[in-house]
Amino acid sequence: QVQLVESGGGLVQAGGSLRLSCAASGFTFSLNTMGWYRQAPGKQRELVASISITSGENTNYADSVKGRFTISRDNAKNTVYLQMNSLKPEDTAVYYCNADAKRVYGGRAYWGQRTQVTVSS
Repeated sequence: QVQLVESGGGLVQAGGSLRLSCAASGFTFSLNTMGWYRQAPGKQRELVASISITSGENTNYADSVKGRFTISRDNAKNTVYLQMNSLKPEDTAVYYCNADAKRVYGGRAYWGQRTQVTVSS
């Protein structure tokens, strides 16, 4: 099992910045990728950014956040960060940390407890 603990959400004005952190514990050796999803009211959950844990630092971003958000990792701390700059009101959502296990370990998805990000105009 893997546990994910998020921190760093909050309220910020448009144009501001926030950094989200997600610390993994437990069977972290089983993980393949980690990332962040978000869900705004009335909308489906969407991928924001992800990063490979096992090979290099392959990253993937939603088009809506490219150039503004940066995902990074600290393997020694089993922690992934999401630096969010130039925030917009449309970035307001509940953000979920996600970790996907390698196929050999069943490929299951783990989720954090969620954190609220609110961007005021």
